Amino acid sequence: MSSADQNTRARTATHIDIHDSTTRKHWADLLQVSDERLRKAVRLVGTRVSSVSAYLAK
Repeated sequence: MSSADQNTRARTATHIDIHDSTTRKHWADLLQVSDERLRKAVRLVGTRVSSVSAYLAK
């Protein structure tokens, strides 16, 4: 899959695939957090992008 396809898929995603390192890196970069902080947020609030974003905004 090309990087353009991966970026499109990540932009339209409603959930973060925490097991996919490329997707995880994209979301960590987008949310301006470390990989570990993103993983912690997902453990606490689940994989829904809106939940993770709201948690990290606190």
